[in-house]
Amino acid sequence: MTKVVRQTRQRTAILNCLASERDFMTAQQLYDLLRDDDQPVGLATVYRNLQSLVDAGLVDVLITDEGEAIYRQCRIEEHHHHLLCRVCGHTIEFVAPELERWAHRIAQENGFTDLHHTMEIYGLCPKHQESAEATGDAAASAEQSG
Repeated sequence: MTKVVRQTRQRTAILNCLASERDFMTAQQLYDLLRDDDQPVGLATVYRNLQSLVDAGLVDVLITDEGEAIYRQCRIEEHHHHLLCRVCGHTIEFVAPELERWAHRIAQENGFTDLHHTMEIYGLCPKHQESAEATGDAAASAEQSG
């Protein structure tokens, strides 16, 4: 459910920039893209607006293993999850009714109500899987010849 947020020039620029990107990005990366596009906006304004957009349900935020927040304007409006490449951040959104049923069953069995959950699956996209295999092959070859 999305809340109504007041449209400002900065918020519109942020949403337009997020809409043009397919993958999650940090606030700093977003700020850099806006500056490269000659959008006069401060880094604190980017952070403040991103939080408003997250609160309104217009932007998703994830926390990386390093503790950094990354943001994305999702294409799926209903509750969904993400598959992310650990190397490049390429993201695929998916809806998983079976996961929702499982979460509700586990909660019910344990007396929990008012559920909220997120699920992100991290791995290697096809491009970076090939790179990892090539690197692995190179390491194996070096090991054999050494």
